[in-house]
Formats: sequence, structure tokens, C-alpha cells
Amino acid sequence: MATLTKVAQTSDIPPGTGKVVEVGGKAIAVFNCDGTFYATDNACKHRGGPLGEGSLAGTSVTCPWHGWEYDVTSGACSMDSSIKVQTFDVKVEGNDILVAV
Repeated sequence: MATLTKVAQTSDIPPGTGKVVEVGGKAIAVFNCDGTFYATDNACKHRGGPLGEGSLAGTSVTCPWHGWEYDVTSGACSMDSSIKVQTFDVKVEGNDILVAV
């Protein structure tokens, strides 16, 4: 069973942005989609670009390196839904963002 780990405060990730956090030695991208938080693996499947530094539009994040787009709710790549980044469950308790890794 995955362990919930506090990774940030809700105020640390404004709506429409992402943040890279480290959990157990793994880089995780956490996104704020209009007050709902999602977490994915930080590495783009194309060339390993940092998804947490990409631009977020709705629930779609664009890798800052080469423009690959992913749905942060499912991890699916918009260009080929068979390509996915890992997603992680997120829970918000008060102002704490917890990620299950």
C-alpha cells in the first residue's frame, strides 16, 4: 500500500501551475487545476523533460522541452494515449497536500 507523504501546502502551488517535489528519492510533479490537485511522474516519456516546470492549461500539461502534452488526471499523452506517465493519488488535508507514492 502506498504511503501518504506531505509534499507542499496548497498555497505553494497557485491554480494553473505545477511544482516539482521529491518523495522517497523520486521526482513528482504536483499540479493545481482550479483547486483540484493531481500528481504525476515528473519525467516526460519523450526525453525526460521536467513536466512540473511545464505550462498547465486546464488539466493538460505541456513539457517545456519538446511540447509533448499529458492529461494530469490520467497521465495519458495527447498524441498517443498508449503512452502514459505514472499518476499518484493526492489527498488534501486542511492546507497540506499529501501524495501516495
